[in-house]
Amino acid sequence: MKNRQHLLLDIEGTTCPVSFVSDVLFPFAKQELSHYIKQHWDKSPDNEQIQAAKKEWLDDRSTESIQIKQQVTKGEAEEIDGLIQYLKHLISIDKKSTALKDLQGKIWEHGYKNGELKSQLFPETSECLREWREQGLTLSVYSSGSIQAQKLLYRHSPAGDLEKFFSHWFDTHTGPKKSAESYKTIAEQLHSSPNKIWFVSDNGAECDAARSAGMHTLFSLRDGNPDRDPRDHTVVQSLHEVSAHLAAEQ
Repeated sequence: MKNRQHLLLDIEGTTCPVSFVSDVLFPFAKQELSHYIKQHWDKSPDNEQIQAAKKEWLDDRSTESIQIKQQVTKGEAEEIDGLIQYLKHLISIDKKSTALKDLQGKIWEHGYKNGELKSQLFPETSECLREWREQGLTLSVYSSGSIQAQKLLYRHSPAGDLEKFFSHWFDTHTGPKKSAESYKTIAEQLHSSPNKIWFVSDNGAECDAARSAGMHTLFSLRDGNPDRDPRDHTVVQSLHEVSAHLAAEQ
């Protein structure tokens, strides 16, 4: 593995089924959103994510955002309800909002801690993570979910705490996942040349961006993944196949 020492992994559709995110995590966050915001509206430090969400709403010039603002005519209670309505709108259109992702991470944290949530991973994920670390690979995560949400998912896995296998964590605070600049930034933070990094994702546009930055790419094609077009990226249908491609490059 001398020349391929970094493995950068997406989560949804790569190490974790898309259905867990779409059918479990998102509905849970949407269900608990109103209660969480009302409970933490003026309480630090959790209020920090709420303030960031308010700023994003204020800066959003979309028609939907403006319409919701126009409904807020008086009082804090209306402002709270307006923000909740705005965030639920972002969820409904699957907007990659950094503020929303941070809030979802906080909500999921409560769910994991009280036992309402338990993450789901592909069957071979824990075994492969262990193998890769034993082989001397540096493992990192780059997901649109917040870093907190990423760590929670691996910490509360069916195979136990897998957070320890990862050395670096990246989310949309680093930059958009479909921008080559984001992957250049990641390479810099890993203190690595991009050509020593393999990126695995279920999204063809993300793979394009990573390759534009100089990384090697593998396209995760799993049952239930929405993107079925690998473009010209090498396809893997199991994380075991990732190991085979890495071994072939030695």
